[in-house]
Amino acid sequence: MIFRKRDPRPDYAHRCFVLTRAARQFLYHARFDETQKIAGDEVCRQLIRRVVSRNPRLPAEDQIVIPGFASLREFSAARERLLKAECGGAWRSYVLRSHWRMIFPISREHQRLAAEGVAAKIKNDFSPIVHLVKFPSLTINHGMILFDAAEGENEIQFSAYDPNLPEKPSRLIFNRAAKTFFLPANSYWPGGELNVIEIFRNWIL
Repeated sequence: MIFRKRDPRPDYAHRCFVLTRAARQFLYHARFDETQKIAGDEVCRQLIRRVVSRNPRLPAEDQIVIPGFASLREFSAARERLLKAECGGAWRSYVLRSHWRMIFPISREHQRLAAEGVAAKIKNDFSPIVHLVKFPSLTINHGMILFDAAEGENEIQFSAYDPNLPEKPSRLIFNRAAKTFFLPANSYWPGGELNVIEIFRNWIL
């Protein structure tokens, strides 16, 4: 991996858990209607607040309508400043109550159960948010949303929304024999084994 100083410094960084949580909030709690008239900034601000303030552990019973846009990608392009302001600061990625789990040993059996558990949820139209971690080295400390799982005899290949690489789905692979997750090399990770913990799962995680 090659690292270089960013100049100018990025004004919106270290928010992977903020972005994954917000993306799933809009997936569950918002509905986009491009046939309606686009609302002004203040109305959009209130709509964003209503979406992100809902319980991230529960699917929505009634969705909040975002008028004038066909998708979150369109909405975020037009209202980038508002979304960044209302979805939360970088501190939310660090002060996350589920992070306690990474400091305790993570067994291979735990990882098998995690892989099978999130695969089962995806089959039931649920999109788990996962914490990717190497502890104590913290060579990776990152969040993704899993939305598809292709199960084979030797591995499970997950498709994921990665806030660092939003242009296309990322892959996360679980090796059944080794009971270990593997993330291929990308622009911020050299590739290799890591641990996966599902978060926003219940009141403990």
